[in-house]
Amino acid sequence: MRPIAMKTRIFLDGGNPDETIAVLALTGFLDGQTTNPTLIAKNPEARKRLAQGIKFNSKEIFTFYRGVVTTLSGLLPQGSVSIEVYADQTTTAEAMLKQGTEMFAWIPNAHVKFPTSREGLKAAHLAVKAGLRVNMTLVFSQEQAAAVYAATAGAKKGQVFLSPFIGRLDDINENGMDLIDNIIRMYGKGDGHVEVLTASVRTFDHFLYALKLGSDIITAPFEIIKNWGEKGLPVPGKEYQYDAKGLKAIPFRELDLSKPWESFDIRHPLTDKGMEKFSADWNALIG
Repeated sequence: MRPIAMKTRIFLDGGNPDETIAVLALTGFLDGQTTNPTLIAKNPEARKRLAQGIKFNSKEIFTFYRGVVTTLSGLLPQGSVSIEVYADQTTTAEAMLKQGTEMFAWIPNAHVKFPTSREGLKAAHLAVKAGLRVNMTLVFSQEQAAAVYAATAGAKKGQVFLSPFIGRLDDINENGMDLIDNIIRMYGKGDGHVEVLTASVRTFDHFLYALKLGSDIITAPFEIIKNWGEKGLPVPGKEYQYDAKGLKAIPFRELDLSKPWESFDIRHPLTDKGMEKFSADWNALIG
């Protein structure tokens, strides 16, 4: 069962309900799940279908995605399930919002994932005003986090998640965990309406350090949560030291959260690359 002293919520990052069932059996709890087009493409039913040479049409893929998240929602009725809109570099805020509004209605506990691009932020700004819950994804900089805070000003607690992708920063030799630390520190001066959801967790040390830093939420793949469960759900104490293994430090920046969101420089090549990857994986399912 959940460790008594642990405030961080634990999400599973995946698109396979069998993994959700296994985590619940192992740990006794799970607070939510995050999905995206790449994870849906890895769903066993989708892979089986593609192996037979049968692709989805554009209507079928949304029906399939809805079926997966409906199952997850039933398994996690008190939790959150994140559903990602399709967004490439040409997708407008209006198109994202239309998709997001439809997806939000699929299940009662949805958070809609928008990319932290200019159009994605426009969509999120409008979505929050319309009462949707959102998860801003593909976050790689403190400026992006500041822009999300400003764009969603006035939101209620629990309405906005922010997903910094730490593993992909590690991939380019930057210490992704520094970004988590920096954002938590920056948000500490705000009103708490945006919750930090540590994402792209690649290692057990990522997981443990995010716990120590007090990330509001961590989403991790099945194998990492399984490892945590098998070790007895340890929560690191003050003595825990994270080994950055020589990765380049990301310095903290003083940013004014009261500034208009449009004033922040939100450009990041990894956000562009992530959007390309997710849209390509989605398009690969469609024939």
